Amino acid sequence: MNFSDIFKGSNNNSNANFEENQFNNPNKNHIRNLSRTIKIIAVLVVVLALAFNSTYQVKEQEQAVILTLGKPTGTTGSGLHFKIPFIQQIEKVNTTIKGITIGYQENSGQSVESESLMITGDYNFVNVDFFIEYKVSDPIKALYSSQNPVSILRNICQSSIRTIIGTSKVDAVLTTGKTEIQAKTKELVLEKLSEHDLGIQIVNITIQDAEPPTTEVMEAFKQVETAKQSKETAINNANKYRNEKLPAARADADKIIQDAEATKAQRINEATGQVARFNKMYEEYIKYPEITKKRMFFETMEEIMPSLEVIIDNGDGTTQKVLPLKPFTTTVQGGNE
Repeated sequence: MNFSDIFKGSNNNSNANFEENQFNNPNKNHIRNLSRTIKIIAVLVVVLALAFNSTYQVKEQEQAVILTLGKPTGTTGSGLHFKIPFIQQIEKVNTTIKGITIGYQENSGQSVESESLMITGDYNFVNVDFFIEYKVSDPIKALYSSQNPVSILRNICQSSIRTIIGTSKVDAVLTTGKTEIQAKTKELVLEKLSEHDLGIQIVNITIQDAEPPTTEVMEAFKQVETAKQSKETAINNANKYRNEKLPAARADADKIIQDAEATKAQRINEATGQVARFNKMYEEYIKYPEITKKRMFFETMEEIMPSLEVIIDNGDGTTQKVLPLKPFTTTVQGGNE
C-alpha cells in the first residue's frame, strides 16, 4: 500500500462522513439556505432603493429644484431625471398660472370691503374688485428668497392698486378708464416686484367689478376719515404751539442767563472796586489816620444828605467849605490837608 492509496482511502472516508453528517443534520442545510436567501433579498432591496432614489419624475406643469447637501444647485424641467441617492434631494414647484383675488372671496364671491373700498383722485368712494394672475418664473427664488412670496405679492398688488385708483377720477374707474388703470397697476406692480426679486411673474391684472359703495359704508368711511383729519389737525396745532412757544422759551432762558452773567460781572466789578477803594483808603489811613477819619465821616454825611452844604467859620473872618467834598486828592504840608 502506497501513499496515494492511503490518501484515497482517507478522502473516501471523509466524503462518507460528510454525507453521513448531512443526512444526520438537515437543520444545518436549512439554515444555510435561509441565510443565503436573506442575503439575496437584502441585496435586491438595496439595489431597488438605490434605483428608486436615483430617479425622479417631473410633470409637465412642474419644475424641480435640485438640492445637493441641502443647497440649491440647479433646476430641471418635465421628464425622468437622475440624481445622486441620499446626497441630492428634489423640491418640485408648480409653474401653472394661479390667481389672487382682491376685494372679494374667491370661493363665495362675497365682497371684502376692507380691500375693495377705495378713494379716487377726485375724492369719491368706489368698490373695486381685482383678479391677479401670476406664475413662478424662478423656482429657486420662489422657494428660498422669502418665507411667503405670495403674501408679499398680495401686499404689493393692494398697495399698487390703491395708488393708481387714488390718482384716477371716479368716472374712469367706473366706466371707460379700466383698461388704462389695469395697465398702470401692472406696470407699478412689476416695478415693485423687481425690487423684491421673488421669482414670481405677473401674467395679468384685471378689474372684475367697480361700483359705488353703499350709503352705510360711505357714512362709516367718512366718519373714519373725519376722525383721521381731526387727529392730524390736533397734531398740527400741537406742533404749531410748540414751534411758537419753544423759541420764545429758549429766548427767555437765554436772556435770563445773560442777565445773570451781567449781574455777576457787575457784582464782581463792584466788589473789586470797593476792595481797591478800601485798600487805597487803608493806605491813606496808615499814613494820616486823623485826616482819613474826618474824610470818611464827611463822605458818609454826604451820602446820607447829598444836598447838604456845610461851611465852617474859622473865627478869623474866613470860612471853610466842608460839604460837599472835593475830589479825594491829598497834599500834606505840616500834617494839614
